[in-house]
Amino acid sequence: MSLADTITLPALADAPAALDFSSTKQALPRKTAPLSFTPLTSSRTPPLLAQGTQIVLNGQAFNGNWSQWQLDGITRIGLSDVIVTQRFGAELLSTADANRQPIQWFSQAVFSTRLAPPVRYLDITEFAQKNGWQTQISGNTLQISTAIANLIGIEQAPFSTNGDRISLTLDRPAAWQTDPQQNELVLTLEAQADQPQLQKFKPNPASRIRSLKVESAGNRTVIRIGIPIGLRSQITTASSPNQIVIDVGSNFLSNKDVLWANGLLWRQKNLTVRSGQFPIVWLELNPRQPGLSIRPILPNSTTLVGTLPLFQTAQQSSATAAINGGYFNRINQLPLGAIKLNNQFASGAILGRGVVGWDEAGNWKFDRLTLRETLIFGSGQRFPLTTLNSAFIQAGIARYTSDWGSTYATLTENEILIPVQNNQISIQQNAATVGTAIPIPVGGYLLVFRSNRTAAAAFIPKTSVQLESVFNPTDLAALPNLIGGGPLLLRNGQSVLDARLEQFSPAFIQERAARSAIGQTAEGRILIVTAQNNISGLGATLSDMAEIMQQLGAINALNLDGGSSTTLYLGGQILDRPARSSARVHNGIGVFLQP
Repeated sequence: MSLADTITLPALADAPAALDFSSTKQALPRKTAPLSFTPLTSSRTPPLLAQGTQIVLNGQAFNGNWSQWQLDGITRIGLSDVIVTQRFGAELLSTADANRQPIQWFSQAVFSTRLAPPVRYLDITEFAQKNGWQTQISGNTLQISTAIANLIGIEQAPFSTNGDRISLTLDRPAAWQTDPQQNELVLTLEAQADQPQLQKFKPNPASRIRSLKVESAGNRTVIRIGIPIGLRSQITTASSPNQIVIDVGSNFLSNKDVLWANGLLWRQKNLTVRSGQFPIVWLELNPRQPGLSIRPILPNSTTLVGTLPLFQTAQQSSATAAINGGYFNRINQLPLGAIKLNNQFASGAILGRGVVGWDEAGNWKFDRLTLRETLIFGSGQRFPLTTLNSAFIQAGIARYTSDWGSTYATLTENEILIPVQNNQISIQQNAATVGTAIPIPVGGYLLVFRSNRTAAAAFIPKTSVQLESVFNPTDLAALPNLIGGGPLLLRNGQSVLDARLEQFSPAFIQERAARSAIGQTAEGRILIVTAQNNISGLGATLSDMAEIMQQLGAINALNLDGGSSTTLYLGGQILDRPARSSARVHNGIGVFLQP
C-alpha cells in the first residue's frame, strides 16, 4: 500500500534523531537517547473563544470535546484527539514534539496540539479545509459536515497462516469508527455502499472470520465481522487507492512513541518473554516535570464504598491519565490493601504485601509494608490488632478511624464494636447482622471484634488504653501517597518476586491473566504499564510481568490488580482494551497536568 504526503518532523534535543513516518506500522528506533521532558519555549497560548462537549457529524450527535480560538487573526477549531481517533478513524503516530501530532488518516498529516487538561486538542483547521469539511458552532455543539464517500469494493485474502485480511476500498477518504462487541467487530463508515459492486463480493471460509455482513444505513455503511471472543484486530488506512484494511488474527498493536505532553510519554509495543509475545501499553512519566502530579483516585470522595470503570473515575477526578490500582472485594466494593491519600490511611496495609509510595517532590519507594498495632492497658495487658481501615476479614480485633468514613458498616455477623475516644474505652455494642452502621468517633477510633468475645470482655468502659503503631519500613509508611498491590516484582534492579511470602493463594500465583504494574527507572521515570492477553488469548504470569518491567527499564516494580481490572487511560480514551470491556475497579493511580 502506498502512502502519500509523508512528512518528516524536526527532532528535539535529547530525542530520537529521526522518527520515520513512511509506514503505517511504526518501528521504534533500535537505539535512542532518552526523550527530553524539558518544556518547550513558546508564546502565550491564546484564550479560547468557545468550547463544548457535543458534536454532530453528518447529522449524528455524540459527546465529544471541541474548542475554538484565534491565532494570528485566524479562527482555529480543535477536536480532542479521542474524537479524531475514535470517530474519524485516524491513528496517532510517533512524535518527539508535544506541540505537533502526526496522524495517519488514509494519507498523513500533522496537527498542532493545544493542551487544556485533562483534554488535548488537535488543530484541524487546515485539515478540515483540505478535505472539504464544513463546520458550524451553535452553543455547546459543533456541527461537522463531510462529503459522503462511496464504498466501491471489498476484498478478502489471508495475510498469514492464521490470519485474514479484509480490504475496503473507497472513492475518497471517509470517517469511520469501530465498536468491538462480544463476538463481532462492527465498523461504521461515513460512506454509501455501491450495491452492484458489493454484490460481487462473496465471503470465503476463513480461519478467524466466522461471518461478514454489509448493511446500508442511509449515507452510512455498517460492516459486521464475526470473530472469536477476545480476538482483536489491527485496522490501518492507506491512499492510492483509499483503503481501510482490517487484519484479523494479527498482533493488533502497532509500535508507538507519542510525547503526548511534556513529562508524559505514551508508548506501546509487542514484547517477547518466556511465555510468548504480549501487547504492552504504558505511560512513561517524569514525576519532577513542573505541572505534573500523581495521586491515588477513588470513585467517590465521601466514602470508600463503591466501584466504577476507571475511565469514569478518571474523568470525574479530572485526571489526564490513570491506571487501575490495588485489590478490592467485588461484593462489598471495599479495598483490600493500602490506600493513603492526603497523608491519611484510608485503607491500611495487609499481609505484608507490596506497596508503592511517593511524594510531590518526586521521591518514590517500592517495598513490602507491614503494620503492627497493639492496644496497651494501664495494667500492661497487650492486645494485638489485625488490620487498620480494611475490608480484609480475619478473626481478631480490627481498628477503624474517620479516614475510613463517618460510619463503619459491619462486614460479618455477630461483631462486637467498641468506640475509643480520648484514649478511653466506651460502651460495647453488638451487631448481629452484616451491614449495621456504627458511627466512628471523630478524633478517636472504633474497635471491631470478630470471633473474639473473650478478649472483648476485658474492654471495660472508661478503661484507659494506649495505641502503639509500628510500621516497617517507616520511611515508606511516612510518604503521603500509597497504593498497595502485590506481589512486589523488582527492587533495586533485582527480581524479588515471592507471592507466597505475601500470602497470595496458589491459584493466584499460577494464574495467567492481563496484568497491570507500576515501576521506576534508574533515571527516576515512573512507568504505569498494562500487558493484555497475547494473540492466543493467554495472559502473562507474574514472572512474565517482572521480566516485562525489566525490559522496559524498571529497576523497581509492583504488580497491581489485573485481569478484567487491567486498564490504562489517557486524555479521554482507554489505550489498552476496548472501552466496553473495562471492568469496574475500586481505586486507581491518577496523573494530573496543570494548564
